[in-house]
Amino acid sequence: MSTPIYVIGSSNTDMVIKAAILPKPGQTVLGGTFLMNAGGKGANQAVTASRLGGSVTFIANVGSDLFGKQALQQFQRENINTSFVTIDKDRPSGVALINIDENGENSIMVAPGANAYLDIDHIRVALDSIQFPAILLLQLEIPIQTVEFVIEEAHKKNFSVILNPAPANTLRSELLKYLFLITPNESEAELLTGIKVIDIESAALAASILHEKGVANVVITLGAKGAYLSNASVHTLIPAPPVTAIDTTAAGDCFNGALAVALAEGKSLTEAVSFSCKAASISVTRMGAQSSIPIRKEVDVLPLVTVI
Repeated sequence: MSTPIYVIGSSNTDMVIKAAILPKPGQTVLGGTFLMNAGGKGANQAVTASRLGGSVTFIANVGSDLFGKQALQQFQRENINTSFVTIDKDRPSGVALINIDENGENSIMVAPGANAYLDIDHIRVALDSIQFPAILLLQLEIPIQTVEFVIEEAHKKNFSVILNPAPANTLRSELLKYLFLITPNESEAELLTGIKVIDIESAALAASILHEKGVANVVITLGAKGAYLSNASVHTLIPAPPVTAIDTTAAGDCFNGALAVALAEGKSLTEAVSFSCKAASISVTRMGAQSSIPIRKEVDVLPLVTVI
């Protein structure tokens, strides 16, 4: 039986336009196609973990509007425990506006709505119900003080915390030593360490600084290159399967949800990162956030990529 996974984070409705290029400031780009999709980093990671076979509880705050009701129904269809998804009667659900170019690159603006009010009082009740062992998966689309509270409380209870520090933000550095694993991308790693990550060597240097700050396990995601894994015994690039990307939205979320599942099943970090690279590589070949997330058999049939 795998370890239960608790995802604490955001839920958004994504409004997506795909066009040939991303607009520059003051520029209007015509000819795009529009779609609306369920999203939010926390929700994306919860859906990923559930689709890939994890036992998932989602802890979140959504509005009492149509978007919030649709999100709650979707979580339940995905076999996610929603006992700790609260309905905020005073704020709207979160919304993200996403532009995507012909190469799959994106720019995103988020109005957090109810996500910004997922506060410590909401969290305390949920944390008190969690039994050891447990994996807690966090991101930074909810108030930073809530994230910091979860990390501190999880440490007291010996829960394993995976922090995906996205969108890029800072938190109290003394809390980093309480994490089991941190998973920044290149820009997030630069914010946390001051190192501009452009290749394996710079990723290794950024990881070493995070180790100095107290993080035992570091995974720096490098897009199409894969992910750099670093801890006391392993320092290696784990490549991603080669694919043609059409939309990178939620690829990082897919990676993190898959990582939680693999670790919950007892896989080694190397195996878990390889599994996550496979899942994320599938997601970028599809449009949308949660609509792009694969199911388990799609990931399992892909061959492992040789670790460098």
